[in-house]
Amino acid sequence: MAFDSFSAFMVMEGHGPYVWACYAVFVVLLAGMMVSSYKRNQSALRACQRRHETGPDALAKASSGTSATFTRVEISQD
Repeated sequence: MAFDSFSAFMVMEGHGPYVWACYAVFVVLLAGMMVSSYKRNQSALRACQRRHETGPDALAKASSGTSATFTRVEISQD
């Protein structure tokens, strides 16, 4: 074994705090990404479920009632 004791392993000849802090940051970021991915996945599934429940007829009815109007703008080139 490279270290004589567990405390020598934790200290790592003075580099231990840096090494263990890096591992801690990695674990926290990995856990955050996992939670974020889970929440985004659940949100996407709920959106798909809502879209499936409403069906294409509801989308067609909602979009047919609205219309856009455009006014032509005359540009003068003086």
